[in-house]
Amino acid sequence: MKNSSVKYFLLIAFIILACKGLFAQPEEMSQDQYDLLKDEYAVSIIKLMIRLDTLNSDIDSLKKISDQMDNYITNSEANLYALVGATASEVSDFRKKFEETEKKINSKTGTPSDARRSYYDEISGGKIRCLAEFQERYISMKKKLEEWEGLKTTSRVEEGTYTVVKGDCLWKISELKYNSPYYWPVIWEANKNGVVNKDELPDTRHQTVTNPNLIYPGQVLKIPQLSSSEPTKEDYREKIKKFRKNRRILQND
Repeated sequence: MKNSSVKYFLLIAFIILACKGLFAQPEEMSQDQYDLLKDEYAVSIIKLMIRLDTLNSDIDSLKKISDQMDNYITNSEANLYALVGATASEVSDFRKKFEETEKKINSKTGTPSDARRSYYDEISGGKIRCLAEFQERYISMKKKLEEWEGLKTTSRVEEGTYTVVKGDCLWKISELKYNSPYYWPVIWEANKNGVVNKDELPDTRHQTVTNPNLIYPGQVLKIPQLSSSEPTKEDYREKIKKFRKNRRILQND
């Protein structure tokens, strides 16, 4: 019911009640007392109407804020999805396939080949898996599938690229690409002199990876092929320790 309708209803109700004698003057009440009582009822109705107006105004304000927040969330999601070249509808479809595949691998339903066909290989080939809601779960799912297949969790051998999204770091990307976070120096070395899409990036800071702790969404990183002569994880652990030690020395200086 609209505000004006409620006001008119209250006013009409008051008039009708008065006309029907429901507010008839009691015998023991003087005229002055009776008039005062009617005035008090009228004031109460007016106060209720004012309160109703205030509540309805608050409701309208809250609805506007809610609409603004909904629009903000929708726009934020659209911008996030655009970073991986997808729409909300495509992410929704991907989510269904991801959850189905994740459930199949966790419960070992069917065979590993079934899991790859529906839809692990498709998921692995898409950028949407780089979104925060899928990233860690994908790494876990990948390990479980390899264990299910009886594969050794060896490093990937194919050379490729990776598009950085918000929340990424070289440690995570190394884990994703090489099944070990300790190979992040390989990615760093490959991109020190320039990322794949450096000519498309207006900010010169984003065109290279001079600091392994600073990578930016939109950078396309080279992911080198790991050869058989590549240092082991233990070798890289030692390199990382030396790098961190030298950095602390420089900071103290």
